[in-house]
Amino acid sequence: MSNQSSSTLKENKMGTMPINKLLITMSLPMMVSMLVQALYNIIDSIFVAMISENAFTAVNYAFPAQNLLIGVAVGTGVGMSSLLSRYLGAKEFDSANKSAVNGMFLYLLSYSVFLLLGIFAVRPFFEVQTENAEVVRYGCEYLSICMIGSIFSFGEICFNRLLQSTGRTTLSMFVQMTGAIVNIILDPVFIFVFDMGIAGAAIATVIGQAAGTAVGIFANLKLNKDIHISFKGFKPDGKIIKNIYSVGLPSILMQSVGSVMVFFMNSILSSFTEVATNVFGAYFKIQSFFFMPVFGLNNGMVPIVAYNFGARRRKRITKTIKLAVIYAIIIMSLGTLFMVAFPELLLSMFSASDEMLKIGAPALRIIASSFLGAAVCICLNSVSQAVGNGMYSFIVSFARQLIFLLPIAYLMSLTGNLDLVWVSYPIAEIASLILSAFLYKRIYDKKLKTMED
Repeated sequence: MSNQSSSTLKENKMGTMPINKLLITMSLPMMVSMLVQALYNIIDSIFVAMISENAFTAVNYAFPAQNLLIGVAVGTGVGMSSLLSRYLGAKEFDSANKSAVNGMFLYLLSYSVFLLLGIFAVRPFFEVQTENAEVVRYGCEYLSICMIGSIFSFGEICFNRLLQSTGRTTLSMFVQMTGAIVNIILDPVFIFVFDMGIAGAAIATVIGQAAGTAVGIFANLKLNKDIHISFKGFKPDGKIIKNIYSVGLPSILMQSVGSVMVFFMNSILSSFTEVATNVFGAYFKIQSFFFMPVFGLNNGMVPIVAYNFGARRRKRITKTIKLAVIYAIIIMSLGTLFMVAFPELLLSMFSASDEMLKIGAPALRIIASSFLGAAVCICLNSVSQAVGNGMYSFIVSFARQLIFLLPIAYLMSLTGNLDLVWVSYPIAEIASLILSAFLYKRIYDKKLKTMED
């Protein structure tokens, strides 16, 4: 038994606290921090849109690359935290520590890849998307800084996940809020006061992530008593790395699929007008304000399910899932209401032209019809990650975005009616919901149904 095991003989709250109270206390801090993160995404884009429409277009074209970077970081964290929580539930404390340290090692390897991409691949990435020289220039300035400085993005997400996996979601909230708030404060300073333009927005982002990383390191070293982080005598553990990626790799691939989807959806939309790609970019910023709380809810749910899966407690698992689905539907119902009722107001935040408002209002209303199905899918897919079946999440995401969404969007674009392209969203979501329900039933029948409480 490890040195710190005596401090963990009293069982973690994830195995004892009433489920509704536990889910709320675990999720609410992350929901708040993710709302702040979503607010940062919106405010950052508002400031960039104030520079020029081409600057806003450049950031939208940069999104697939940034999404891939975040996907690698989050996916690695999903695998690390799921494994760590399961080891804690099974009272295997040394293995939990090794999971944390090997996860941090994987984050450093991931950063080295994106550092090289930030140095060598940024310009070709933009030139393949647009012939607009100003958009390319803006994009290179912005994305190269973000990727070269992404060690802090990886660091912030890594230490955040360690806190979440041990149930310390209030500390996790402070980590995320620190990064987002510093970013929000510095954005107008670097963009307008120091007159650095779009490069200023990127620098503010990196500094915010560095601040979040610093708080995350302190919180884990000084306040997280369930794990002990030490690289003394460290050697990569092949078994643990394999277990991390068995859950994390499907999540990374899932996020990669999202980047591919955005890249090709931008191509489909730009065949109508480049303004349509700005509508799509604005939509992604707006929807984050509703999706981020649901992701926060699920970040609270995953360690609860993983812990109780390790402890073999089926009733606590199923109750957690049911409550998470109910809360997610409530959140996304509010999102649907706002998107349908106030699309022009939401788009006007991004200095929208008359053409952008004309294209964007029906787009937001149509896409919002898919929100309730998305809420259920997100919860069901998170269950597969928590119990070690991360590949199921990848299957759903791959099917939704590359088998359902993109082909339907392309076929709709052949009609010459832009509004029909947006209809691909609700159609794809219905198909994804059916697939998610089928795969969840397989998990329940194979892993949960026979579990004795």
